[in-house]
This record gives sequence, structure tokens and C-alpha cells, in this order.
Amino acid sequence: MDARYGYKSHIIISQLPQENWHEMIGESTHADAILDRLIHGSIKLNLKGESIRKQLNKLTDDDQLS
Repeated sequence: MDARYGYKSHIIISQLPQENWHEMIGESTHADAILDRLIHGSIKLNLKGESIRKQLNKLTDDDQLS
């Protein structure tokens, strides 16, 4: 990603909210460097709603836990 930074596009998808990324990465120096490159100049889309798989399969909450 470092070689592509500023030249190519990236798509990052996560179920973890962005505000928890720093803690998840761990070591603060590395987390700062990684997140600075990922977030600078980014366009963020926060999606809400039911899981598409759940909608398509009409599963119940109990079925999702299996």
C-alpha cells in the first residue's frame, strides 16, 4: 500500500467502526502511520441496516448465531 499511496485507489471494507481501528492495530506509532495513510484524503461510507444475507435468506436472529 505504501508504494501505491497517492497514485492508486484503495477500497477498505471493515465491520469494525473506524473509531476502533487505532486500538485494534495496537502499537501507537504503527497505528498512527497506517491510519494516516488510509484516512487522509479518503471518502468514507458508513452503511446501516440489516445484513443483505439475512434479508435474502429471510433468516431469524437465532439462525444467524448458528
